[in-house]
Amino acid sequence: MRRADVTTYLERLFPPGLAEPWDHSGLQVGPLSAPCRRIVVALDFDVALACELAEVDLVIVHHPLLFSPPERIDPSTPLGEKLRALLSSGTACYAVHTPYDVARGGQGEYLAGLLGLQGVRPLSPRGELVKLAVFVPAGHVEQVAQALFSAGAGKIGRYGHCSFRTPGTGTFLPEEGTRPFIGEPGREEHVAEVRLETIVPRERLTQAIAAMRAAHPYEEVAFDLYPLLNRGELHGLGRVGELPAPAPAREVVERFSHALGGAGAVGLYGPLDREVRRVAICGGSGGSLWQEALAAGAQLFLTGEVGYHQGLEAGEAGLAVAALGHRETEYPFVAHVAALLEEKFPGLEVIQR
Repeated sequence: MRRADVTTYLERLFPPGLAEPWDHSGLQVGPLSAPCRRIVVALDFDVALACELAEVDLVIVHHPLLFSPPERIDPSTPLGEKLRALLSSGTACYAVHTPYDVARGGQGEYLAGLLGLQGVRPLSPRGELVKLAVFVPAGHVEQVAQALFSAGAGKIGRYGHCSFRTPGTGTFLPEEGTRPFIGEPGREEHVAEVRLETIVPRERLTQAIAAMRAAHPYEEVAFDLYPLLNRGELHGLGRVGELPAPAPAREVVERFSHALGGAGAVGLYGPLDREVRRVAICGGSGGSLWQEALAAGAQLFLTGEVGYHQGLEAGEAGLAVAALGHRETEYPFVAHVAALLEEKFPGLEVIQR
């Protein structure tokens, strides 16, 4: 197994195209072509971890080690010590930051699952959609369609393999030097074709086009791309859902705190003594999403950090808010990603830090 096998799998789960513009997720240091036997999964790459890399092939972190381009690399600084340790050991470091925060099946669903929330949906939806229309000769439509679906196209809500197919006639004149699948150079062809249309999330577009080309029989594939105003609901920051049964807000906060390993609330705002049913969650610095939580009908908003004035405004608007710490609400990343890797790669040694 190579390190790239692991990072490619993580990119399928948490597409890099979902990263926020300011983020620097992805490969931080080292080669991905080398073998991979032992991995460390950590929230941050700290100095203590730099001393333990002798037998580690790959470090997967949530927060990027290189968040902004350094002006200089000084081995006497903490950053310099970490980079020296990585380079001297040959260990690679890979960050899965905002793609994990935003992707379906990432931070949002995991945190919502700690409370057993039902009917979970993104609090702040992400994911631009593109309409792809490709012209396929009759008899080859299904193989192209299945290739697109396998690459992530055709997903609308909880329905997969969505497409629309219109029969028609395609015309083309192969020029000298071409090798047409149908017809011959110098003669105009009229071919029974099907216009195959489907939806593709923008972050999956490159893979979808590559899969389409590989499955299509034509030497030159005719296809159109249309940006759409409607947005996908698969990804997004935070999640909102319903508790199985109403419960006092303070009790829900305590339950969530216990699920996080006993993290105590560092900030409480608003009406925490009433019963709540709809709860919004966003790990890390999610305080700015309190208005989205209110608009989604949430009665309680659980996050890692919230500004003092944000909390006051939310409380005055009738939303109960509890901040339980940035690290505390993001640390589940370690156990979650480690479990995903252990299930996918049974022979891989995965260490949680």
